[in-house]
Amino acid sequence: MAWVQNGRVRHHLPEGREDLVEGDVIFAAPGHLHGLQGRGDDALLVSVTLHPDLIADLGKRHPALAGRLFWAEAATPQRLMRDSHQIAELNRAALRLERGRRDALGAEAFLLPLLCGLADETAPLPNGAPDWLARACAASRKPEVFHDGASGFARVAGKAHPHVSRSMRRFLDMSPSDWVNMQRMDYAARRLTGSADSLAEIAAECGVPNLSHFHKLFRVAHGETPQRFRRARQRDVVQPG
Repeated sequence: MAWVQNGRVRHHLPEGREDLVEGDVIFAAPGHLHGLQGRGDDALLVSVTLHPDLIADLGKRHPALAGRLFWAEAATPQRLMRDSHQIAELNRAALRLERGRRDALGAEAFLLPLLCGLADETAPLPNGAPDWLARACAASRKPEVFHDGASGFARVAGKAHPHVSRSMRRFLDMSPSDWVNMQRMDYAARRLTGSADSLAEIAAECGVPNLSHFHKLFRVAHGETPQRFRRARQRDVVQPG
């Protein structure tokens, strides 16, 4: 597994490439074909390699992990996002692993708290939800999708917009725009903490070039202005040693 601490990292995959940014975490299995390439001098990637037998054993002992993270039946690594505080805790856990036990017990002490939290966050949609909706929700966490708003969500869903809207209301009690704006503001929060880019640049990346609207969405999502959020969180970021 690996996560981006600072900057951007190009993720090369058989079907193309994507950019990973601060807070992106990937879970790669032995059969995955992919490559990672830093973009710029400020790019910082933290990587932890674990023995495949350890991962297989954890999956057997914990059925709740089936189909998720390392155990997902996907051709490419799973990608999730962490905020600045979660990344700081992940860094601390990785340092404890590096300085502590070099055995299965030490590895599990590192993995289990992380996996427990992520399993809750990546819980399946309600019973009866179609697979295409779960795939679209996962894909829409990527900037190249949420940049285009609800139309981007419908595109990756592969369904007509009215059908997507009805399904979102039925299973998630929100509109595609509501969901997409959540992903946009999660991304904006991570960019504000992990970069010196201007608000205008970050808003444009999110697909919300109107700064007034960007401020409104951010306040709704995080309860404070982007500027206040950035000042408070950048003081608390923990850099790996």
